[in-house]
Amino acid sequence: MVDVTGKEMDNPTFRSDTVLSDVHLHCPNKRHLMVRLNAVGQPVFLSYFKFLWNPEDLASEKHVKEVTAGREHQYKSGDELCDEDRSNLKKERELNSEGVEALLDDDGDLEVVRRPRSASDLEAEDLLRDIVCPVILMKGREDAFEDEERECTCSNVVKIEHTMATPLEDVGKQVWRAAFLLADYILFKRDAFRCCSVLELGGGTGITSIIMGTVAKRVYCTDVGEDLLAMCEHNVALNKHLMEPGGGEVKVKELDWLKDDFCTDPEVPYSWSEEEIADLHDHCSVIMAADVFYDDDLTDALFRTLHRITHSLRNSCTIYLALEKRLNFTLRHMDVTCEAYSHFRNNLNDLENLQDRKIKYTVEPIKADFCQFLVYERIEQL
Repeated sequence: MVDVTGKEMDNPTFRSDTVLSDVHLHCPNKRHLMVRLNAVGQPVFLSYFKFLWNPEDLASEKHVKEVTAGREHQYKSGDELCDEDRSNLKKERELNSEGVEALLDDDGDLEVVRRPRSASDLEAEDLLRDIVCPVILMKGREDAFEDEERECTCSNVVKIEHTMATPLEDVGKQVWRAAFLLADYILFKRDAFRCCSVLELGGGTGITSIIMGTVAKRVYCTDVGEDLLAMCEHNVALNKHLMEPGGGEVKVKELDWLKDDFCTDPEVPYSWSEEEIADLHDHCSVIMAADVFYDDDLTDALFRTLHRITHSLRNSCTIYLALEKRLNFTLRHMDVTCEAYSHFRNNLNDLENLQDRKIKYTVEPIKADFCQFLVYERIEQL
């Protein structure tokens, strides 16, 4: 092992047996920033997404209402500030103006006095000054930081391995805002999902399925691509402590929307058993998908998959779809448009108007003004 730290940072040594897929960026006394490079050479990061409230304290909807009674202003754009925030804002303004006077120098130029530094500024600077030390590990030592990861088994943190930027075919390896929105709704309506059997389409990193696994009985988290599914399975393992109290289970499976059948070949990783397919058909009552509407052909394939699967379910089912409207300027329209969302809406209308003797689809919008349980930016386009 080549450990590059301290003075050696200026002259790191790479031996012939150094494997780039085993490079870790590590902050002393803090979590590492980059876990490794994945199979296609993309940096994989481990992020801690914190709950605004401890899930163990959210056992009832009554408790949620009590806790959020004075804090809902944080989750709705345009809401008025509460008394506590007004007081804090007033103090901040007083701090900003304290000791600041409009002074002119000999040439008549304005001299601006820096405002007094607060404790939070000092803390932020300390964080920025942390030395980042790359630790280069030989092949076979991917679990070098397992002990550190195991230490953070807090019930108010979700740990997710993900990438920061990818080509279009690997977008599932990123964490998207609509996944957080859907996770928020699951936590807000947790009693409605308790003990359900759930199917997620396009689960990606698995964060929404993991949150659902804290309340549901069983979640089938599906996507395509062995590398992505392996990342998802690892994320499920990282967060099993969140699901254990409720007895929830998340199973990572392959489900290709461009194919008409489930993959049942036992030689293929993440394939389905006949028992699992039967369990899905017999017990699934919730299907969900988040931020999977970015390509028109895949959107068409998703709606065909929804129609095929719902036709095979024994019980009625509720489908939850979350997405972010992404605005783009197009030369074809010479204007800012949201074509992916428009195509999604057209498919949704076609599904609702579908003439089918066996099944009927009803579409109902959900306002995104419910409580926020995870730390992320809830924007108007969600």
